[in-house]
Amino acid sequence: RLLHYTPCARAVCPTTGFLSRKRRRMAAMASAARAMPVCGPRATNKSNAPVTVASSSSSRSANGRASEFARGRAALLTPTSTSAAARRRTSAAAAPLRVCAVVDVGKSSPSPVGDDKLSVEVDSSSDPALTIIAIKASNRPGILQILNTTLADLGLSVERTVVDMEDDLVCDKFYVTDDGGAKVTDAEDIANIKTCLMTMLNAHFLKSSGGGRPSPGDSAAGAPPGSGAGQLDVRRQKDLLYSLMDNYIKNDVLSVQKSIVNHVEYTLGRSRYRFDDFEAYQAASLSVRDRLIESWNDTQQHFRATDPKRVYYLSMEFLMGRSLTNSLYNLELKGTFSEALKQLGYDMENLVMKERDAALGNGGLGRLAACFLDSMATEDLPAWGYGIRYQYGMFRQELHEGFQHEHPDYWLNFGNPWEIERPNINYNVKFYGHVTVHDMDGRQAFEWTPGEEVSAVAYDNPIPGWNTPNTINLRLWSAKPSHEFDLDSFNTGDYVQAILSKQRAETISAVLYPDDRTYQGKELRLKQQYFMVSATLQDVIRRYLVSHDSFEQFPDKVALQLNDTHPTIGVPELMRLLMDEHGLGWSTAWDITTHVFSFTNHTVLPEALEKWPVELVEAVLPRHMQIIYDINWRFIQELRTLVGDDYARIGRMSIIEEGEGMGKCVRMAHLALIASHTVNGVAAIHSDLIKTTIFKDFYAVMPEKFQNKTNGVTQRRWLAFCNPALSALITETLGTDAWVRELELLRGLRAHAEDPALQQRWRDIKLANKQKLAEMVFEKTGITVAPTALFDIQVKRIHEYKRQLLNVMSIVHRYNAIKAMSVVERQAVVPRVCIIGGKAAPGYDMAKRIIKLISAVGDVVNADPDIGDLLKVVFIPDYNVSSAEIIIPGSELSQHISTAGTEASGTSNMKFAMNGCLILGTMDGANVEIAEEIGAENMFIFGASAADVPRLRDVRATFKPPASFTAVVTQIRNGAFGWDAFFAPLMDAVTGAADYYLLANDFEDYLRAQAEVDAAYSDQARWTKMSIMSTAGTGKFSSDRTIREYAADIWNVKPNRRPTPTSKSNSPSSSSSSTTSATYSSLNESRGIAAVGGRGKGGSLALDAAPATPPLLLHSRRSDALAYAATFAASSSVSSSSSSVSV
Repeated sequence: RLLHYTPCARAVCPTTGFLSRKRRRMAAMASAARAMPVCGPRATNKSNAPVTVASSSSSRSANGRASEFARGRAALLTPTSTSAAARRRTSAAAAPLRVCAVVDVGKSSPSPVGDDKLSVEVDSSSDPALTIIAIKASNRPGILQILNTTLADLGLSVERTVVDMEDDLVCDKFYVTDDGGAKVTDAEDIANIKTCLMTMLNAHFLKSSGGGRPSPGDSAAGAPPGSGAGQLDVRRQKDLLYSLMDNYIKNDVLSVQKSIVNHVEYTLGRSRYRFDDFEAYQAASLSVRDRLIESWNDTQQHFRATDPKRVYYLSMEFLMGRSLTNSLYNLELKGTFSEALKQLGYDMENLVMKERDAALGNGGLGRLAACFLDSMATEDLPAWGYGIRYQYGMFRQELHEGFQHEHPDYWLNFGNPWEIERPNINYNVKFYGHVTVHDMDGRQAFEWTPGEEVSAVAYDNPIPGWNTPNTINLRLWSAKPSHEFDLDSFNTGDYVQAILSKQRAETISAVLYPDDRTYQGKELRLKQQYFMVSATLQDVIRRYLVSHDSFEQFPDKVALQLNDTHPTIGVPELMRLLMDEHGLGWSTAWDITTHVFSFTNHTVLPEALEKWPVELVEAVLPRHMQIIYDINWRFIQELRTLVGDDYARIGRMSIIEEGEGMGKCVRMAHLALIASHTVNGVAAIHSDLIKTTIFKDFYAVMPEKFQNKTNGVTQRRWLAFCNPALSALITETLGTDAWVRELELLRGLRAHAEDPALQQRWRDIKLANKQKLAEMVFEKTGITVAPTALFDIQVKRIHEYKRQLLNVMSIVHRYNAIKAMSVVERQAVVPRVCIIGGKAAPGYDMAKRIIKLISAVGDVVNADPDIGDLLKVVFIPDYNVSSAEIIIPGSELSQHISTAGTEASGTSNMKFAMNGCLILGTMDGANVEIAEEIGAENMFIFGASAADVPRLRDVRATFKPPASFTAVVTQIRNGAFGWDAFFAPLMDAVTGAADYYLLANDFEDYLRAQAEVDAAYSDQARWTKMSIMSTAGTGKFSSDRTIREYAADIWNVKPNRRPTPTSKSNSPSSSSSSTTSATYSSLNESRGIAAVGGRGKGGSLALDAAPATPPLLLHSRRSDALAYAATFAASSSVSSSSSSVSV
């Protein structure tokens, strides 16, 4: 039977003669409470849901798991500052309360069960103006919210609250008044208050999980030394702070909508009734970020409590791409947010397009760093990324008449909802000046007096993992002036000088890779690199010293990974900090330095190894140049004991490069290699090449340092998320989605590669993706392409060694061949759309000429009526991650055609292969290992081998190019595509001995491979089988595998998953219900302990790889030092500063 209790009691107010609203409310609630089967069984339904008591104004979630007494805008523990009259108006306007209880029909109630420790006392005599309600109850999550909401429903105003604990009991006092501002004195009202509170707390006890919140007295870590009222106040403050937020944000549709609308109104300052798509995107992003911050805070608190060895990934680039969809997928909230936005009238896909790519990188180096962060989070590693928050990125590429034009990328103009500014975390970074030496305790001490200082301010970007509660961090530094404004100069009329220091400082983090053809450009690049590593190392040391009082354990707690040579200036910077700032001697500092740094090399080209003029380093970083000289001198002395007086060899290995007719330079790769305990290549062929070419001398004397770590990409962004239709088909075919974490499971597709039904569905998905790509091509270029044609893609940084020029020359050859055909012959031609994209560095003249040639060839080919849809040539401007997420799923052929032995690895080839795109390429970089995994028969391979390239270069002057190649060169020289003088340097560079990248040598074999492509594409069953086999063979190329290898072989860092909350109930009424793991979509998950000494919450804590212990915390959100102190037998030694997360 359904019992409705409405305020129908005829109690008459003795003063007014009318029914008292307060009395009616209390009487009704007490009557309802007495009738509720609080101590009996839960309401009968399949989910065994608890009895529900709700006010008519309460919002209800779809599955009824919201707190029973949740009210729209009820404030928690906020002292009421409004007048009594205002409170009376508010009470009068409130809707009358209706309490309902669902009672099982025809079943008798068992013996009463409830909280046997519960007591409620109402005292109206101790305080002259306020009624004191004292409550003792068993500790349960959400109890404070229940109490405050119930008191509000009773029409009582909470003027003051004292939150406390006594053993495992909540001991809270509420100082209240009635809706008239007076204390409660009527005996019937007092009885009703006690009845309601007892009923609500008993219901909450049965509904919630068992287990008590740890008392602040359980650990001394959270309070300052001493005793007395001050310490008690600190403990109570922590109790209060914890209790205010002891549950996760709910993730049902209604809660998501409320979160979004709250951000629209309170964060963006817009009307919740009227906001556009961009504002909806911002609000949705902020709502997602709220959830990331919860996880981020808990993860960092867990790391701090367990004090694991951490890895810090230093990179000048992080090409992150869009964050909204990636975060939603990783949090498994994509469907919930899509539905929430749909009901609000917004389309998720439209909102996604409003996000601009973060302009924090350029090419493969930055994208690799982003994939690695995703995998570090997914693999539960205690890891952070460090880089620079570029104001304008590298540049935004536009094409005007085929010429590249660079424009600032104003990606931050409207803010970045994903970042968290940390103005309290900033470090001074020094430049220029001079160094003085003085004696300190019998040893030399160096003091650097800078000529310029800037402030590095931290911006944090939470990085969620997939299927893990962990969220790690990308910390980016923004340069700010140490002194914001020169008022003296301004007051004397020198307005430019007044802001000059501000502009100088902000220039450091303005642009990625400033043009370094000038001295000023080189100076700015060096300042950028030092700025990043100095702030990072200061931050790392500060974090380490929070938990340690010496540097003895520094190598056991810190791993620093140099992503290429850009952060190498961090080697002398760490030495400087350890010696000059922290007083360590040279030997100790060098021992620490050589045990924490490891170095990833990304090139085999000697000219790509970074060097800085000594005079530049001496001017900008005088102390560091001294340290580099010292490192080099000691290294050479050690080297002489190994190679004797072989000065030629010593000269080749020296950090300082010098010779006749050239200035001295600092070889940054040599410095990184000497100071690092490990150096690794990024593909098997690359790792072998560096041992025999650029680092041959080093490998001979220190072979133990060298390793290979073949690159990988995150299959989540690059397959599961960007190609959802294919992802769903793979899951259906394999019968599991576990491949999203363990990519090797894709091998199971091989057994189905010849299944006609699967092949047809595979083709249908590819066609749909091609149609989406065709729409993007039209939107960006205005060129219409046929989705039924073969989509041939080459998208990457424009560079001579990547040989986009070879591609465009073959397009010219193809164009000539089609033009020479008859109409009948053309019917047998496989239609092809050739799509090329990528940026040329601003100072790279040859790369810019290549872009212009591609555009010029496209203008001629696309306008030729004889060609029609048989051949289209498209250059996609401003290629970035978001473009790639459309291009890669829609591609059918991807070209990776660098001269063998020049590409370190490449990662785009892995992304294309994962999506069933076939590869046309040379045996260079990761192509070698891809061929091993998917089978060379499922690729189109051509070109000279890496072993043959040196010999072919030696005889290049006498090599006779094939006629087909010469014909194309002549055609371009003669102006067939216009701009003959502009293209002449390109043709000169591929003629005779100048053809360093062997375009002429590989041209004929390249055309043969292209013919094989046409033949295979004509047989769609064969092509589709090859496509499926391509996807099936990419299991090795997950960045998860790469990161596991780094962690085990280089960093010695172990996974450190924060404890996952569970939802096992200890209440008697839940004995028949199954145990369920609480996930991030749980609507009632409780948060953990906010700080040492703070109140905990009910339940048990699942500890990974921990000693067997009694259940401590259920539905625990936070897993900080207190949780671990209790879990590990009250042996905590965490410092008192752990009451706040130190990040």
